[in-house]
Amino acid sequence: MPSCDVLIVGGGPAGSTCARELVRAGADVLLIDRARFPRDKVCAGWITPAVVDALDLDLVDYAAGQTLQPFRGFRTGSIDGGRRATDFGRVVSYGIRRREFDAYLLARSGVRVLAGEPVRELRRDGRGWRVNGEIHASMIVGAGGHFCPVARHLNQAADGTTHHEQVIAAQEIEFRLDAASSCRVDGEWPELFFWPDLRGYGWCVRKGDVLNVGVGRLDPEAFPATVREFAALVARLGIVPGGVPSPWKGHAYLVHATSQRRVVDDGVVLAGDAAGLALAPSGEGILTAIESGLMAAAIVIAAGGCYTHETLAAYDAALTHRIGPRGRPGPLAHLPGWITRLASRAVFGSTWLTRRILIEDGFLHTRRPPMNRGGTARSV
Repeated sequence: MPSCDVLIVGGGPAGSTCARELVRAGADVLLIDRARFPRDKVCAGWITPAVVDALDLDLVDYAAGQTLQPFRGFRTGSIDGGRRATDFGRVVSYGIRRREFDAYLLARSGVRVLAGEPVRELRRDGRGWRVNGEIHASMIVGAGGHFCPVARHLNQAADGTTHHEQVIAAQEIEFRLDAASSCRVDGEWPELFFWPDLRGYGWCVRKGDVLNVGVGRLDPEAFPATVREFAALVARLGIVPGGVPSPWKGHAYLVHATSQRRVVDDGVVLAGDAAGLALAPSGEGILTAIESGLMAAAIVIAAGGCYTHETLAAYDAALTHRIGPRGRPGPLAHLPGWITRLASRAVFGSTWLTRRILIEDGFLHTRRPPMNRGGTARSV
């Protein structure tokens, strides 16, 4: 029977980051994922310098075998208006393909991997866990994305139901451009299109000869119409001659500020999208996935094999300190629509506000302090 001290469910950035830290600390770790890597993962897919720093990522080594598209600026604006170019004059982010990125991080971690194995059964077994009736683990890190079975188990009510979650719905497609294509998106300039109520945006992100087009919105009932509207806009602008292919793939995620998921219990913590850690308004989840993976590893190591709720509770506190409190939507969430539309016009109409508030704070998170390897913010 396979056994381990720590079982990590999910091989994305949160799981592989946590695994790497635990393996380096000498822990007995097994990672399980229903997919085999590299696996398809549609994602606008960009990483900031903060991600590079948190991962201790060698960009030269990474670019030798994977897509790494430098971004030097953004074109942004309202979906029903013009767009503004914000030129930083230097590289401020990098476009990546998630199928490459995730596979690279997982291989780099050095963890034992059980691939192509979904979690079908999860139950307590004394002080540990029994997974699929065969795997025994003392501790579990749930890092399997929004629909992670560990997150579902941890947040399930006595009657078997889970609480209602206000999710961001998204649909996107990533495809390779024809060699003769005259795609009008510049690789160094991602294009972002915002709805006036600031509850969603669409994007066109080019990474070498690959283009990602998608849309996300916090409004499930209106989402199908939103996707059609954005697809029509992309076609009207002639982003790609001949149009963007279909079908687009759908997924969902939770913004940290509105998430009410429990993230800690006896012998278990959640990380990444499983914990609902995406940042508003961008929906950025890679950075928080990596940071939570580092924090989860640090708390597991510090626990020294005593994986009680009391011992692991410091992880929940660390998430709150680093990312902010959960279940507290920002001030814009309760404002009338006409006020948010006025606010969006003010932002999109100002070069300074667009750069400072929308891009630097909303998408690049340039003023967030970097992290120590132990998962705490360090002074700058």
